[in-house]
Formats: sequence, C-alpha cells, structure tokens
Amino acid sequence: MATHKRKPLPIASAGRLVRPGNSRARKADATGGASRLQVVVHDGLRWIDIRKPGPQEIEYLRNEFGFHELLLDDVISRTQRPKIDIDDDYAFLVMHFPVHNKETRVTTASEVDFFVGRDYVITAHDGVLRPLGGMFDQAAKSEDAREAMMSQSPLHLLYYVIDRLVDYCFPIVNRLSERIETIEDAIFNSSGLRTVQEISVVRRDLIALRRIMKPQLAIISQLEHRGLPVVRSDIEADVYFGDVADHLAKIWDSLDDLKEVLDGLSDTFDSLASHRLNEVIKALTVISVIILPLTLITSIFGMNVPLPYEHSPYALVIISALMLAIIVGMILVFRMRRWI
Repeated sequence: MATHKRKPLPIASAGRLVRPGNSRARKADATGGASRLQVVVHDGLRWIDIRKPGPQEIEYLRNEFGFHELLLDDVISRTQRPKIDIDDDYAFLVMHFPVHNKETRVTTASEVDFFVGRDYVITAHDGVLRPLGGMFDQAAKSEDAREAMMSQSPLHLLYYVIDRLVDYCFPIVNRLSERIETIEDAIFNSSGLRTVQEISVVRRDLIALRRIMKPQLAIISQLEHRGLPVVRSDIEADVYFGDVADHLAKIWDSLDDLKEVLDGLSDTFDSLASHRLNEVIKALTVISVIILPLTLITSIFGMNVPLPYEHSPYALVIISALMLAIIVGMILVFRMRRWI
C-alpha cells in the first residue's frame, strides 16, 4: 500500500505524553474534552493507545502517519477478520480476544487493531479489554513498567501486549471448565429444563471461544515464522512469538478437550433423559395393561342382559375376587419376565 507524505504533528496535543524521568504524566486534549487517544514515550518508542476511535482520532492517524484509507476504515468498522497487512513503513494487524459478560452470560469478540512502525506501536480498541487498558495505564504511571515493556523494539512491545492478552484468555477457559464440571454434577443429581439450558449456554460460549481463538493461531504463526520485516527488532521473533503460539495451542487443546467433554455430557444427559422417559412409559404401560382386563370385566357385568350370578348376594364379592386374582396374576407374570 502506498503511504502519504505528511507534516508531523505534536504528539502531546493528541493525548497523554509520558517521558522517562517525568514524575507525573502530562495530559492534554486538543478537543477540550475527554481524550480517547493517549501516548506513552520511552527511549524513543511511542505507544499510542486509542479507545473507541472516532473521526478525530482517525484524522490524527491520517495526518500524523499517513496510513492507508482502507486500513483506517478497518479501524472504524470494528468487524474485521483477523489479518496482517504489511506496508513499506509499517504493519497493520487485526486480532480478536474474548470478553465474557457475566450478566448476559455471553462471550463476544473484542477487536484490537495494531499499527507497528519503526518507532511506534498503536493500539486501537473498544475499551472493553481491561488487561490492555491496564497495561497502558501501568506504562503511563510506572517507570519500571515502561522499562519492561518499551525498553527494546516495537516488536518486543507488540509481543508483550499480545502475550498478556493471550494469557488473559486462560481464566476464561478455566471458568468454562468449572461450569462444565457443574453440569456434570447436575446431570447425575438432577434433571429438567435447567440442565438443558445450562448445557446450551455453555456450548454457545464454547463455540464462541473456538470461533474467536482459531484465527489467532494463523496470525501468531505468521509472526513466529516471518516476524515483521518493516520493524526493527532486537528479539528473536521465532522464540518470543513461538512462546505465544504455545500458549494459544494450549488454549486450543483445552477448548478441544472441553468440547469433547461437553459433547459426552450432552449425550449422557440425553441417554439419562431417555432412560427416565422409558421408565415412566413402562410404568404407565403396566398400569394400562393391568386395567385393561378389569375394564373388560366391569363392562361385561354392566350390560343390561341376563348374566350369571346377577341375582346372587355374593356377585360383588365374586367379581372383586376375580379382578384381584387377575391383578395378582399379571403382576407375577410381569415379575417373572422381569418387566417390572
């Protein structure tokens, strides 16, 4: 993609500027309102963080860095598939990370866009990923944090951010595993609509996690094997991003295992529900079969025609004894055949 010549703008006018040796972060906002674009500078490396990018932030990126219009459109759209685009002077990455809403119990993808150049890293996101916001705030406040994150190359900062966001996925997977264990206990201790609903909710989260995490494997694999040629690097990309790839592979294997477990529990629940239903149907069938001859006898003796013993004072006792004998006989037959 072609880049555009531009006149550099003062970074401090766009957000928050932190330099080594500053005891306090200096804040500024060109719009006079709450700044959504903040900057941390350390050892000549800039980290620009944009939360909920709007037209003003996009205009700043266009004027300051001359990014391609299609890439800026991708930043605004927030619905891009994970990808890597490499230009002559910078690289553009789109990655997704899971965010779980405890109230709605829904896992959704939060998009993070990265621009990586020779002396800067830009992160644009919707502000939902707390680890990303926490990392930036920590870098803005702590000299030690800036030294750990930004003392090397932009590629190292990119690795640091992605690695922490990938590690953030482990607690989500662990909570999903705990919910599946709860379902396992509920299957054998109770039955009903609530268990079915819980299986469906957990399966929805599992599918969402797999859909979010799978494309990231290809992104990290490309970074591991190719790195970013346009960015200066003092780290071994294959080693650092290989570590991230291992973490992602572990998450993916865990999701595969959880999928198998959940599918097995679902099949088990279906089998148990079918067994319980069969037991109920069998009981009702036994009752119906026992009542059938009794209904026949009462129907015959209820007809308005001459019948044996109809004038006998013992007719009721005889009929009742006959019906009782039929009931006992049928129960004995069912028990002998192990139907009940």
